[in-house]
Amino acid sequence: MLIQILCDNLNSWIIPYALQLKTLLEQLNHDVKFTHKHKDIVGGEILMLLSCEKLFKDLNLNKHNLVVHESALPQGKGWSPLTWQIIEGKNEIPITLIEATEQVDAGDIYDQKIIHLEGHELVDELRMKQGEATIQLLLNFVNKYPNNKRTQQHGEESFYPRRKPEQSKLDINKTIAEQFNLLRVCDNERYPAWFEMNGKKFIIKVEKVS
Repeated sequence: MLIQILCDNLNSWIIPYALQLKTLLEQLNHDVKFTHKHKDIVGGEILMLLSCEKLFKDLNLNKHNLVVHESALPQGKGWSPLTWQIIEGKNEIPITLIEATEQVDAGDIYDQKIIHLEGHELVDELRMKQGEATIQLLLNFVNKYPNNKRTQQHGEESFYPRRKPEQSKLDINKTIAEQFNLLRVCDNERYPAWFEMNGKKFIIKVEKVS
């Protein structure tokens, strides 16, 4: 069976997990193609859309176009749902496998897995848990194929906006404890936490001591 994996973000943290998924699927004797380019996608059975920055428009090329979204859909549609939920103080994050549609994060649900957190995990640990759950959901789909059951989304929907650098800004009048969840989701290299003091901007990087 031809399975294609598309990740159009060349700098995405998900790429090592996507390549691991490719290897696991090949070990199951599937023909697997990984690409960063939308134009490379051909007609086949399953297309997995991982961390794509642009909407994939040719949904008729493949029988199934799968997306993994980190929320209890239809709640939490949109951008960076895991990050937003960590900032909200949640320690149980649903990872949901859906069928891609023309409307963002609106497709039928195939499967869901809950990530359980202890409240101390930093961004690399959060990504590891997210990546492992993504692999498991997609492998489960392939192993059950074509007998996958799907359910429609129901209930009131909500949307998270795209995160911007200013949303990693710390409030110098709040304690570390009050802002720890924000510190947890900041990437020390790509979008570190920062604050302003005496007309200057300062960056804070956080690492866990083992």
